[in-house]
Amino acid sequence: MKKYLIAGLLVWLPLAVTIWVLHAVLGLLDGVFAAVVSLSQKLLPVAVDTQLELLKQIPGLGVIVMVGGLLLTGVFATNMVGQWWLRQGARLLNKIPIVKSIYSSVKQVSDTLFSSSGNAFREAVLVQYPRADCWTIAFVTGKPGGEAALHLRDDYLSLYVPTTPNPTSGFFLMVRRADVIALAMSVDEALKYIISMGVVAPPAAVPLPPPLP
Repeated sequence: MKKYLIAGLLVWLPLAVTIWVLHAVLGLLDGVFAAVVSLSQKLLPVAVDTQLELLKQIPGLGVIVMVGGLLLTGVFATNMVGQWWLRQGARLLNKIPIVKSIYSSVKQVSDTLFSSSGNAFREAVLVQYPRADCWTIAFVTGKPGGEAALHLRDDYLSLYVPTTPNPTSGFFLMVRRADVIALAMSVDEALKYIISMGVVAPPAAVPLPPPLP
């Protein structure tokens, strides 16, 4: 009986977690959409207000609207006119106290992580942490900059060491390039390995990984 229970659990657990995550994401997007609609209702006539109230009841509509909005924003941001307006908006936000600190910090991080020309989270490596002869997987986020680079004269890398099983928290390290081992596994494979606490190991790659840039 124990064998059958475990087999059933292995079938349903991944499906249940996947459904739970998707439900949470869809609920969040629907909540954002409902908040935008509620704000619009205060500014529009009563007749339009009734129609908007019906839209709030349609499940999944928030996801469609959010995806459509992102696509339209992307089209707007990739042409010269849109880029000019975005620069003006960024300049305005950077003049507002408190807001400029939050906006500039988040923009720098998002530009680094999601830019197609950036190197952040493009490569997984092995590093000794939290002590010698104890290894963990880390992600290369770049090289030390600013004042830190002035003190670290040697060839150093900036690394992010995620925690298990929640990789959204972790530690930031600056380590000599010679002290890390480049891995051939992709970032997705490394994340699976970390989240599964070492249970889901990626297949060993035959060719040696290229040297770190």
